[in-house]
Amino acid sequence: MKRNLAMLVGVIVILIVYLTGTYNSLVTTRENVSEAWAQIENVYQRRADLIPNLVATVKGFAQQEQQVLIGVTEARAKVGQMQLKTSDLSNPKLFAQFQAAQGELGSALSRLMVVVEKYPDLKSNENFLALQSQLEGTENRISTERRRYNMLVQQYNLRIKRVPASLFANMFGFVAVEYFKADAGASAAPKVAF
Repeated sequence: MKRNLAMLVGVIVILIVYLTGTYNSLVTTRENVSEAWAQIENVYQRRADLIPNLVATVKGFAQQEQQVLIGVTEARAKVGQMQLKTSDLSNPKLFAQFQAAQGELGSALSRLMVVVEKYPDLKSNENFLALQSQLEGTENRISTERRRYNMLVQQYNLRIKRVPASLFANMFGFVAVEYFKADAGASAAPKVAF
């Protein structure tokens, strides 16, 4: 009887240790996703902070291109209004809205760079060149951070979907998180006309 009781206690202790380890692993993986998301927000904020300076620099050279400048400003304002919390990362609709707003801003910035090509004096302006370089670097950082985020989301989503962790994930409210997806039309090569 003592032997059976000792075995039962041993099994319970092993089960508790296993459950604790599984839970802690799920928490760690989820926190890695949250940290990656925070870094994406950081880089997006950097881009948003650069835009007013870029628009002001271009505005002096390209007065007749007001529509493009207004488009960039409006897209930046829309992005500023669309905040996505870590808890919203599992909501496909909100995530898609956030990604669409960021895509609109990227598109507006691309149109702005096309306008810049019309103004040779602007292209040689030291302030503009510095801002353009900062913006290009920021766009590269965004791409890198999105890739890192997607890798961590994959690890997390796999972790919560595999047995036996999936049983505990459901019990403790761990839900799948959305991936960043390519913008619509991103697979098509841009058309260049001279």
